[in-house]
Amino acid sequence: QIEHGTLALLAQHRSVGHAIAGIIVPDLSQYTHLGDALTMTDNLIYKPDMEKNESDGFHSGKFDDRWAFTTRSSALNYGSIAALAAASRALAGYNDTLAAECLKTAQNVWTEEHSHEPFTFHHGNTTGGRIESEELKAAVELLICTKEIQYANRINELFTLLQDQFFFNTSSFVRALPHMNETYKRAIREIIPKYNENLKNILQQNPFGVPISTGGWAGNGWVVGSGINHYLLHKAFPDLINPDYIYRCLDYIYGCHPGSNISFVSGVGTVSKKVAYGSNRVDFSFIPGGVVPGVLILKPDFPENKEDWPYLWGENEYVISLGSSYLYLVQAALDLLSE
Repeated sequence: QIEHGTLALLAQHRSVGHAIAGIIVPDLSQYTHLGDALTMTDNLIYKPDMEKNESDGFHSGKFDDRWAFTTRSSALNYGSIAALAAASRALAGYNDTLAAECLKTAQNVWTEEHSHEPFTFHHGNTTGGRIESEELKAAVELLICTKEIQYANRINELFTLLQDQFFFNTSSFVRALPHMNETYKRAIREIIPKYNENLKNILQQNPFGVPISTGGWAGNGWVVGSGINHYLLHKAFPDLINPDYIYRCLDYIYGCHPGSNISFVSGVGTVSKKVAYGSNRVDFSFIPGGVVPGVLILKPDFPENKEDWPYLWGENEYVISLGSSYLYLVQAALDLLSE
């Protein structure tokens, strides 16, 4: 899976020289397509001078080729750097040629990004997050790979810029700790009381003791991600960080949440999510181990997670990145229980 994603990222840098916002179908009828995603196109290159149903085996007149949106964004480029650098470590010993290209590309893009003013194009969730946070991720991954001082220096600078956003960048700052100097380590330690106070304020907003999202997308990703951040902090500063919150995050995912006692991990728990929005979108999908976004708060205060209608994907879409984060949080809990 890492190799597959890496090839997709590298193809962008090879063809246009930077990360791109995304690849998507050209019309609404394909976007709302139901069934196996393989049937969304005819898998032939569109040729405008052919009749719609005509084909020579390589081309067709059917206007269904996916489009690549290539507007440049520095934040997205930094996110790509982080992914490629991390992938280079995972691929080492499995595909060394690809691993080397990943790291070389990440380093080259970092150098190029720092040779000019940033490209600040931003659109929705397709062009990366806050640029300083994305650059921090890139710097941390490159520092872990190379141990070069330039990345450590930039992390120190970004720490100054992002102190007020520490709660949302915790994992990046903490993962850098083993590769930074004592001054940096003291600075992280000194900010933990503020982190604890921020967490306390968030947890007082509801009786479940986790951050429940009230936006247009349910919040299991935030719950799991904040649990991981807390685990990393606890491992770094066990005298300052209580681990109980980590278990509470899993409790929430497994059924201790508003609206029902259903586990949001299919096949895990005595009552688990059975009806979800999966890869075959016409089905009421059930994929063991799949994780859904969870409880959506309908304004002003109604918690909803429908078990009879999967197509509300803000509640019931199996989310790949959430699945992998959930696995990490489970391993974190097992690690703590083994101590």
